[in-house]
Amino acid sequence: MTHNVFVFGTLKRGQPNFYLLEDTSNGLAVYQAEGATEEKFPVVIASRCNIPFMLPVAGKGKNVVGEIYKVDDSMLNRLDILERKAEILDRREINVISNGRTIICWCYHLVNHKKELQELPTIDNYDTNGSHGLPYIPNSLEICDDFSDVQIPK
Repeated sequence: MTHNVFVFGTLKRGQPNFYLLEDTSNGLAVYQAEGATEEKFPVVIASRCNIPFMLPVAGKGKNVVGEIYKVDDSMLNRLDILERKAEILDRREINVISNGRTIICWCYHLVNHKKELQELPTIDNYDTNGSHGLPYIPNSLEICDDFSDVQIPK
């Protein structure tokens, strides 16, 4: 089975985690097109590792630009492992507009986020080397295992 996945942050081409989509040992990922979310969502850069997070607050923020990939079950499972680390993200369906068509895609949102994150500047087209001055720090570092600065404890 295949699934449409919308990536807007470190998984995009040219970004630090794109290698996961390229690695065929993770499964199949085929680039489909660039797109933008139909609804506005806030994407903020937060945590000790400068991770771009989409907050599940539809109607706020910006129409987020990203890439649509068709992935198989194996790749979707691999993305779930990365994105659901520490159970801070949830995979949800959203509508993405691409070439005048609406495509339903899976996308990862930060769950139980601290309300003050909604006050951070929002971005519509993430680049780790963007003008925001907050380059992504790889999750392999121990400091990236603590998300208490972005999530409300359970």
